[in-house]
Amino acid sequence: MDIVILAVVIALVAVGLISGLVVSSRKKKQLPPSAPSSTPTITPPAGPRVGEEPEAPRDEARRTAEEGGLPDTGAPAEEAPPVVGEEAPALDVPEPTAGRLVRLRARLARSQNSLGKGLLALLSRDNLDEDTWEEIEDTLLTADVGVAPTQELVERLRERVRVLGTRTPEELRALLREELITLLGPGLDREVRTEGGPETPGVVMVVGVNGTGKTTTTGKLARVLVADGRSVVLGAADTFRAAAADQLQTWGERVGARTVRGPEGGDPASIAFDAVKEGIAQGADVVLIDTAGRLHTKTGLMDELGKVKRVVEKHGPLDEILLVLDATTGQNGLVQARVFAEVVDITGIVLTKLDGTAKGGIVIAVQRELGVPVKLIGLGEGPDDLAPFEPGAFVDALIGD
Repeated sequence: MDIVILAVVIALVAVGLISGLVVSSRKKKQLPPSAPSSTPTITPPAGPRVGEEPEAPRDEARRTAEEGGLPDTGAPAEEAPPVVGEEAPALDVPEPTAGRLVRLRARLARSQNSLGKGLLALLSRDNLDEDTWEEIEDTLLTADVGVAPTQELVERLRERVRVLGTRTPEELRALLREELITLLGPGLDREVRTEGGPETPGVVMVVGVNGTGKTTTTGKLARVLVADGRSVVLGAADTFRAAAADQLQTWGERVGARTVRGPEGGDPASIAFDAVKEGIAQGADVVLIDTAGRLHTKTGLMDELGKVKRVVEKHGPLDEILLVLDATTGQNGLVQARVFAEVVDITGIVLTKLDGTAKGGIVIAVQRELGVPVKLIGLGEGPDDLAPFEPGAFVDALIGD
């Protein structure tokens, strides 16, 4: 009996197992196949879309460099063209100062020689009557030479022409060249003083109204100094204009100059002080301080510019205070120059944008107004379009060789 019951139980179990297998088989046919649960699913990285570069693995150091806007230290890539108004922060080698004036002189001659040619044409007339001399005066005034310098030049020309008698083209050109150079003050000291003291760097403060190219001039001057073998620290004391510090830092990165900066809207005097302090600590040759482009009608801002000067002088005397003027503004630039000269002791002038629509006579007028020399001129938008001002070369460009 027990054997019969055992046989029945075994038969029932067998039937159940067979039924389960059949049901399981049917379910498998209905469901899509799936990977075993014990094997993890790995999704391969998507390939780059058309026009995209594949993303490189980034470790922490690489991430910091990229997110901070610093140049990548990996394989060199072709430098993208800079956005208008910006310079790409790629380290490069500035052009030596000695080679700049030749190229810039040719550019100046193309844009400025209408003044010289006009004067030579008038002086070459057979009859130099009063009407002709009035035309000569008008030509000089239109070129922004200024009233007093114009009267002085016309009187000297009249006397020289009367004594000379004959007036060949060569004689007239030599005469005009000599008188223009005399008016420009060939004996003025045009060297940008950056020597400093035995234990302190030379300190140069750059001032000027917004839009004159002041920050750009500071960056270009850093290139001039680096090209001449000097080490430079930049002080971004223009904290009122958005991105001014970024712009100056970009200039510094291109030539390997450190930039000392602070928060936007911070104290300019404090930043200027720290820049000189950093220059002393590094043993730098020169510290260039870019100040805010203050409107000459804002008395409070002008007072603050004076404060920057006083704070910097706690380290030692300033070697140079350069006033940047836009040559295209003409007589308006002289108004700006007078106000700045009342606040700080201007030691030199930088005339930017002297190509194009600028009138060459502004060089004479601004020197006569301030009693300080034009030391540097800017003749374009290129990074090396800043050169020392030389009266002889300037006059030759005006009247032609």
